[in-house]
Amino acid sequence: MWLNAAMAIAVRSFAKINLGLYIGARRDDGFHDLLTVYQTIGLLDVIRISVGRGKGIEIRCEDARVPRDESNTCYRVVEKAMQALRVKGRVFVEIEKRLPVQGGMGGASSNAVAALLGLERALKKRLAAEERLRIAAEVGSDLPLFLVGGTVLGVGRGEQVYGLEDLPPTACVVVTPEVGVSTAKAFAEWDRNAADSQGQSAAGLRPTGPPGAAVPTLTVPKSSDRMGELGRGLSAWLSASYSGAPRSPRGRAENPLLELVRAGIKNDFEQVVFPEYPELSEGKSALERAGAKYVSLSGSGSTLYGLFASRDAARTAALKLCKQGWSAQATVTLTRREYWKRVF
Repeated sequence: MWLNAAMAIAVRSFAKINLGLYIGARRDDGFHDLLTVYQTIGLLDVIRISVGRGKGIEIRCEDARVPRDESNTCYRVVEKAMQALRVKGRVFVEIEKRLPVQGGMGGASSNAVAALLGLERALKKRLAAEERLRIAAEVGSDLPLFLVGGTVLGVGRGEQVYGLEDLPPTACVVVTPEVGVSTAKAFAEWDRNAADSQGQSAAGLRPTGPPGAAVPTLTVPKSSDRMGELGRGLSAWLSASYSGAPRSPRGRAENPLLELVRAGIKNDFEQVVFPEYPELSEGKSALERAGAKYVSLSGSGSTLYGLFASRDAARTAALKLCKQGWSAQATVTLTRREYWKRVF
């Protein structure tokens, strides 16, 4: 089937943040087991898709850091989708970048899913939901979450996604330091640190203590123990979010996302990324000083985000941070319904 040129389809490509991220054992396939909660937010790129006569895939983007060959996630998704739909044509993908490259906000993954949705609309054809997820998971671990949107549990290598009950929209401020963090390098550093720690434990290193005191041998928590720790924290947080959340003096339930503070969940990547990029640790401190109730790295970084009690507080904080020299934007988390309402 050959296709005539058509008007470009514009798709909003929203970002995500990670509400806690625990890194488990390295698997036989080279990936790591992960446990995280993804949350879509209002910051975005714009993807435009058109299909004409001919063959091939052309990627257009003014940002020189975005690849234009088959290594681009949009290219790979479109290629697989065209094969699955059994259609021919030349596909043009224009990427208007507003999100940071290598920022930990899932920009490239979101772009790819937006390209897939735009391609379906341009072709007036739809893949089965299972086929969409299969293609997304084959291209990258972060892609499937953008086929769900809202608040999403991610397990496996992050590609196994389960839509959670939506949490209410929450104001947040995103800070994007001018550094790009390679996810692959961050994982490699995590593995090196884990190997060093295991070696120290095997050698029976002991922390210092007062003479004659019983000092336990230093041990390193197993990956399964650490994953279980986050699982318990997430369960407590989600349980409190939907039932026993504290109430304000006026009787209204506290925003469930702010229960993150009490659950104590965290992003493991901070342990390896902050020492390498001290400005990220400084950015986290700046968000805390600006009044954020919870601050974390998103993904492997370099983006940091802070959750705020109100949109006014978030806007005030963003202005303050900009005056201090940080690149900061106020936004809000998106529920699943709002996410899909705004995609096209």
